[in-house]
Amino acid sequence: MNSSSGGSANSAQPAHGDLKDVYDNFVGIVTKAREAHDPLNIVGGSTKTFYGRDPVGKPLETRAFSGIIDYEASELVVTVRTGTPLAEVEAVLAAEGQMLGFEPPHFGARGTIGGVVAAGLSGPRRPYGGAVRDAVLGVVVMSSHAERLRFGGQVMKNVAGYDVSRLMAGAMGTLGLLLEVSLRVAPQPHDERTMSWQIDEAGAHQRMIELARRPWPLSAMSFDGELLRVRMSGHRDAVHDAEVSLAPEAIESAIHWHDLRDHKLPFFQSSEPLWRLSILPAAAPLPVAGTWLWDWGGACRWLKSADSAQRIRAAAQAAGGHATLFRGGAEDSPFTPLDPVSWRLHRRIKKIFDPDDIFNPGRMYAGF
Repeated sequence: MNSSSGGSANSAQPAHGDLKDVYDNFVGIVTKAREAHDPLNIVGGSTKTFYGRDPVGKPLETRAFSGIIDYEASELVVTVRTGTPLAEVEAVLAAEGQMLGFEPPHFGARGTIGGVVAAGLSGPRRPYGGAVRDAVLGVVVMSSHAERLRFGGQVMKNVAGYDVSRLMAGAMGTLGLLLEVSLRVAPQPHDERTMSWQIDEAGAHQRMIELARRPWPLSAMSFDGELLRVRMSGHRDAVHDAEVSLAPEAIESAIHWHDLRDHKLPFFQSSEPLWRLSILPAAAPLPVAGTWLWDWGGACRWLKSADSAQRIRAAAQAAGGHATLFRGGAEDSPFTPLDPVSWRLHRRIKKIFDPDDIFNPGRMYAGF
């Protein structure tokens, strides 16, 4: 498999035919937007418009720039154009017994790989399979000067450009127009089992901490206030040994994890403000009023609450993390406000990739 490293303008030629027309259209739109100082709203499948601040600017549709560029199952790497549907990529990987290890959520059938990387959201497997940014090996991105820039590569051992390519994960499209992405993939487990116990919050928390210290093939742990659910994934013998040793009260369907990942559980069917707190898994239950659902073995805690943003964020910070207003509410800054030093760093990075401030302005923070 070929690889590329570093960052360079025009480092690769776009595809021919219809895809070249789409690419040339991108160049024209970006060039005109820069000249007119008009903002662009990068649009993939429009499945995460609720996330972050409200989009502004002329829509720049990416779904036509689609297709798998390179995939060799033996290399555990897939390279795709960012308009490619997430479902299509996962189907191709599944046919080879592989998957995206970060278990990305599906908030609709139209979700794209570009949106997956831009949002940087991971599912229940994240503590055990890594985050989106951990899977990003390389990207091709268009700058606000319509330059085609390549960072990273297609081979896992190629570390040149790693940090730059991973900046795109979770940047919400504010650093440029993602064109291609190379992702590390993972083998599907031979066996998988979801075990459950009825337990209270304190007991569930202690059990999660204990399980995380054991050599079991953990791939997910959640607690909904009544049931602790633990998923084991791996070789059949290892999964069987874990089940025998842990003696669960019940074995459940895997559908719970899909519904948790995609926010289809009853917990998420509410108009209340929904917060996601990313904190230390060992942190005790937080003193915030509301309804809780724990994921990631306690490292991600979903909260439905009308409590103030200041109180929720202070509690998250005290627990070693931060809080994001994931959906709903009147808060104008869904992401944790940056301190002055971090703000200046973010602005410097933004100016390198998008000196004209045309890509998704204000999507993460006002003035960014």
